[in-house]
Amino acid sequence: MLVTALTKLLDIRVPVVQGGMQWVGVPQLAAAVSNAGGLGILTALTQPDPQALRLAIRETRKRTSNNFGVNITLLPTINPPDYEGYARAAVAEGVRIFETAGNNPGPLIKFFKSQGCVVIHKCTTIRHAQSAIRLGVDMLSIDGFECAGHPGEQDIGGLVLLARAAQELKIPYIASGGIADGRGLAAALALGACGVNMGTRFMCTVESPIHQNIKDAIVDATETDTVHIFRTLHNTARVFRNRVSEEVVAIERRPGGARFEDVRELVSGARGRQVFERGDPDFGIWTAGVVIGLIHDCPSCEELIARIEREAEDVIDGMAKLRVPEAQAKL
Repeated sequence: MLVTALTKLLDIRVPVVQGGMQWVGVPQLAAAVSNAGGLGILTALTQPDPQALRLAIRETRKRTSNNFGVNITLLPTINPPDYEGYARAAVAEGVRIFETAGNNPGPLIKFFKSQGCVVIHKCTTIRHAQSAIRLGVDMLSIDGFECAGHPGEQDIGGLVLLARAAQELKIPYIASGGIADGRGLAAALALGACGVNMGTRFMCTVESPIHQNIKDAIVDATETDTVHIFRTLHNTARVFRNRVSEEVVAIERRPGGARFEDVRELVSGARGRQVFERGDPDFGIWTAGVVIGLIHDCPSCEELIARIEREAEDVIDGMAKLRVPEAQAKL
């Protein structure tokens, strides 16, 4: 059994957190992860309004008696969602664990801490992590360049970013991006993390709500099957390499660059949602990390987390055997 600052803080058995994913972090998946010993996460903005989030929380609680959390990601948009409404609804329903991400999380973090909640904030740089610490978060999720979605603009891989976090950060952190198995968990722990956050890996589980065709596409993919879009717009996002994402990249490479209006219809969230519902991997943009190269099956969450725990313990035990007394090493 692995006991870390994460398992102690969240009262979970295995130091694995399911990332908050748009259209994916729904009750059936969050509850399955929590029942398996990790921390399941509902994605607030998957729900159309705060009242719908209340109902999703109640549904999750029917499915699990274990702890679960809610993700609220602050998006760069002209018409922002009712973030405060979602936050107040979740707290009113008794949720006490929150994952936050995005710009200007201060007001949300202040509210959650005033209500006695645990806050994990996701960051892609040490500078942003230090800012989040000053805002009072309990834990950080350090997101390396390998991750799905938005990795920031500095292109720093997890190996270096996590080691830098060990040098600089004064509160616990978990590793996010590029992790799919027990070897990744063991590596994260060796780099100073107290657990891991996995998104893409949980997309490809029995309880994931996305179409089986998309799960099959993940299993068939390799680590070269993702691409960055919005690089020229300084809002880089890692997504699955398909017809639409390749078209977006081509538009961005035109002389003079591109405006968001030039790709708006291609990257619409409605099309991305239909990918998961209809099962056509080429219909729209959908996020995936380079970790797809490590995913070769579609197990239940219970099977996956038990495997990760067992593999991590085996790797840690194996590493311990590398250290022998000097006198014995010379024999």
